[in-house]
Amino acid sequence: MRKKIRSEQSETLKKVLRYLKRYWFFLALSFGLAAITVASTLYIPLLTGDAVDCVIGKGQVDFTGIFAVLERMVMVIGVTAVAQWGMNICNNKMTYQIVRDIRNEAFAKLEILPLKYLDGHPSGEVVSRIIADVDQFADGLLMGFTQLFTGVLTIVGTIGFMLSVNAGITLVVLLITPVSMIVASFIAKKTFTMFRLQSEARGKQTALIDEMIGNQKVVQAFGHEKDAMEQFGEINERLRKYSLRAIFFSSITNPSTRFVNSLVYTGVGVTGALAAISGRMTVGQLTAFLNYANQYTKPFNEISGVVTELQNAIACAGRVFELIEEEPQVPEPADATALTDVEGRVDLEHVAFSYRPDQKLIEDLNLAVKPGERVAIVGPTGCGKTTVINLLMRFYDVDAGSISVEGDDIRQVTRKSLRSSYGMVLQDTWLRSGTVRENILIGKPDATEEEMIEAAKSSHAHSFIKRLPKGYDTVIGEDGGGLSQGQKQLLCITRLMLCRPPMLILDEATSSIDTRTEMKIQNAFARLMEGHTSFIVAHRLSTIREADVILVMKDGHIIEQGNHESLLAKKRFYAKLYNSQFKD
Repeated sequence: MRKKIRSEQSETLKKVLRYLKRYWFFLALSFGLAAITVASTLYIPLLTGDAVDCVIGKGQVDFTGIFAVLERMVMVIGVTAVAQWGMNICNNKMTYQIVRDIRNEAFAKLEILPLKYLDGHPSGEVVSRIIADVDQFADGLLMGFTQLFTGVLTIVGTIGFMLSVNAGITLVVLLITPVSMIVASFIAKKTFTMFRLQSEARGKQTALIDEMIGNQKVVQAFGHEKDAMEQFGEINERLRKYSLRAIFFSSITNPSTRFVNSLVYTGVGVTGALAAISGRMTVGQLTAFLNYANQYTKPFNEISGVVTELQNAIACAGRVFELIEEEPQVPEPADATALTDVEGRVDLEHVAFSYRPDQKLIEDLNLAVKPGERVAIVGPTGCGKTTVINLLMRFYDVDAGSISVEGDDIRQVTRKSLRSSYGMVLQDTWLRSGTVRENILIGKPDATEEEMIEAAKSSHAHSFIKRLPKGYDTVIGEDGGGLSQGQKQLLCITRLMLCRPPMLILDEATSSIDTRTEMKIQNAFARLMEGHTSFIVAHRLSTIREADVILVMKDGHIIEQGNHESLLAKKRFYAKLYNSQFKD
């Protein structure tokens, strides 16, 4: 287990360093300024020792020498302040440019991830990785840049200055140092494990909160509040436990190293005092040495804190890199062509597909659709109707067989040209934050005002839009917040009416619309579908009686095929489905 954790840490660190290489100039400049800051800071105790030695005895003070030392101190302090200011600027630039790059890559990966990844991961957890985990990583990285450089350089520089003053006492300091390092290393291993578990629990908590907010009506309708609270309480308790342990292990680092540092300071004080009494060093040198002992031990406290933050940062970065390194959707071939002059001929040959390898869904599906045909797909829930739509749009790739549009295998054409050839209205509406106008014009941004209004009138959305506070300029929330489900569906239908693509997909497109309006929209759809290949998925079979071809699906197979009258005449599965909807 420890080897695995160590391996994960080292791999994540290597990935962070790859991002760091892009900003080597800021890194080198920060390192140089850190060296100046440390050198200037460590020069101050020497000047302090010189000032002490200027005090020879009672009434014997070399004021000229003291003022000269003070002038040098002021100059050195000024140089230290400027160097530290520049170093902080470099570190901030490096940190937030790296964070920007990671977030850009994570979001770009979201755009090309296969739908099966998003179906299998709660949206809240994905959001938590890109927002919360990256923020935690930024905090740890910034602290690392700010204090790690100066801490390491301070330790090295202090040893050099102490050796120049007294090598014997320096040896005492070095002999006690490993104790501090052993303590910090032990605590750091424990801390990383807890921070990783804390990050995972936080992601699950965010996912649950996101789910509850989006489905609060369902929760209340089914009286699920108590169960939701219990589930949240269980996750919250886990987060509390991991957070408490992480904080506990990280908080004992500082007092542990401070205890060892006190031993160092005590050793220097005792041996230094004996050396001063015997005349091997001056009182000023002893003062400088005590300052150096304090300077030497201080970075260990800071570095132990940095290590704790870095453990958290690396744990969070690991979760983000997991997302970035997920397998993207199958890339388009280098020679992929764009569909042009689409008339609407679609062929499915021996198509097989399943979401899980051990659970077959569609097997040996064959279908030939002529340009302009209206194809209705019906069947019981779970038979594969919506899956066929996902395959037509290439949201998923077939496991076997092929799907062709105008004779071209859809795996050999660009996804953009394929999807722009279809117009979709689904049962689940999709609207973004913005005005009603912006939501309608998504599919055709260059449409005129007249075209947009004509499309809204065709979908019978114009009347309710005009009743909104600002008409077409009314701002709606995410996913159409403030509108009824029927109004949201009307806006999606308006979008389709405006685009008029060569092929249409209507998946329960009027499921949330009242019967009277539905009849009017069906007439508008009938006009829209003239000359356009259309795929219609419907549970209400009365809406697809005019289809040219009706495919009856069951368990992933087409078990019947024909028009409405011919299928009723067969008195088989379709007839049973149809008649069941009109029984008293």
